[in-house]
Amino acid sequence: MSFLIVLTALVFLMFVAYRGYSVILFAPIAALGAVLLTDPALVQPMFTGLFMDKMVGFLKLYFPVFLLGAVFGKLIEVSGFSKAIVSATIRLVGAQRAMLSIVLVCGLLTYGGVSLFVVVFAVYPFAAELFRQSNIPKRLIPGTIALGAFTFTMDALPGTPQIQNIIPTSFFGTTSWAAPTLGVIGTLIILALGLSYLEWRRRAALAAGEGYAGSEALLNEPAPFAGEKLAHPLVALLPLLLVGVSNYLFTGWIPDWYGDATSFVPAVIGNPAPVVQETAKLGAIWAVQAALLVGILSVIALAWQPVVTAFSEGTKSAIGGAMLASMNTASEYGFGAVIAALPGFLVVANALGSIPNPLVNEAISVTAMAGITGSASGGMSIALAAMADSFIANAQAAGIPMEVLHRVASMASGGMDTLPHNGAVITVLAVTGLTHRQSYKDIFAITVIKTLAVFAIIGVYYATGWV
Repeated sequence: MSFLIVLTALVFLMFVAYRGYSVILFAPIAALGAVLLTDPALVQPMFTGLFMDKMVGFLKLYFPVFLLGAVFGKLIEVSGFSKAIVSATIRLVGAQRAMLSIVLVCGLLTYGGVSLFVVVFAVYPFAAELFRQSNIPKRLIPGTIALGAFTFTMDALPGTPQIQNIIPTSFFGTTSWAAPTLGVIGTLIILALGLSYLEWRRRAALAAGEGYAGSEALLNEPAPFAGEKLAHPLVALLPLLLVGVSNYLFTGWIPDWYGDATSFVPAVIGNPAPVVQETAKLGAIWAVQAALLVGILSVIALAWQPVVTAFSEGTKSAIGGAMLASMNTASEYGFGAVIAALPGFLVVANALGSIPNPLVNEAISVTAMAGITGSASGGMSIALAAMADSFIANAQAAGIPMEVLHRVASMASGGMDTLPHNGAVITVLAVTGLTHRQSYKDIFAITVIKTLAVFAIIGVYYATGWV
């Protein structure tokens, strides 16, 4: 019964998300409904002590990233840089390869350390422009961004700085470069199958006579560039490159500046306790914030006139989008925390632990937890915290290197995490002005491809012994 309660809450939330209802409203309803059926006395304590605590904690850490990312993306749009990049891309690779262009740009940004959520805001303006000029249906943009930002550069490519590739290092004693051969093979599988799928969808739309707009009204369309002359594409690309480079540099500099921790006294009157900030936990977030500020200032400096003209109205819409996206994701985070605290979740964890093969056990456990919680990093953290010792013991008994465990866990976290209630999925749909009904089919196809790639590299390892 406890398992059915958890399953019902999950299915309910996926259903309402797919139907277009706000998860800000229904995530707490789904979570607290599960608590009510499990132990009615815990409804209010779990709401304030767990759901709200986790939701507000997420906003405290990540809202500035959402806000700065949204402003950066809006300035890229109103400056005309997005149109300049798109025009150059069409000349370089051709209109029919618009999807490949977006996948590569997303991949470069995420592999450079830019947050997945920031990539959505930054890439959408010129993705929309590129798809419009190439007459590719707008509804295919979320799937294209998902392939570029939520898959191979998130957790498959060795060395990626995304959190999904960092979490396993603390459990297995590995580095972010673990199992490079398997990671590259997984990347090639994801890219080949993902691009083939998207190209098939593009050709099917073309054969049906469907253009960029399709049959439904378009929402959240980037404003047309009002200037007369486009910037040079290298100038337009400079802010994006500066964000990636600055993020990398600040990531190294911040620990040197602040050491392991920094503290301050928040008042000059009385004797308040000092506020202590641990650099190891916050340094990466500070680095992204600083890098986005560099990107914003560079756009203002390089395109002063169009940016100043549109700054007031443009930033209003960007701030609104950032608030919606961050609240959606924070509500999902609170939902996952509550579900993970229920007895039914333990039933799932124990059942997964009975799978005999060490790597298959790990892959299914991690991707199942990520799917239930709607979070790659959250699901992997829960799975490894509960089962890493058994994974390690079984792997050592079978002679499997820890590097392979790392890569399988990392890639599996980015598998079924992108179910309809996932925060990143809801964010990309909100930013693009599309619905689950219009675009989730393509995101789910990419999700299936990503999940299959995990089992493909497991097969490659057993067949060849490559690491």
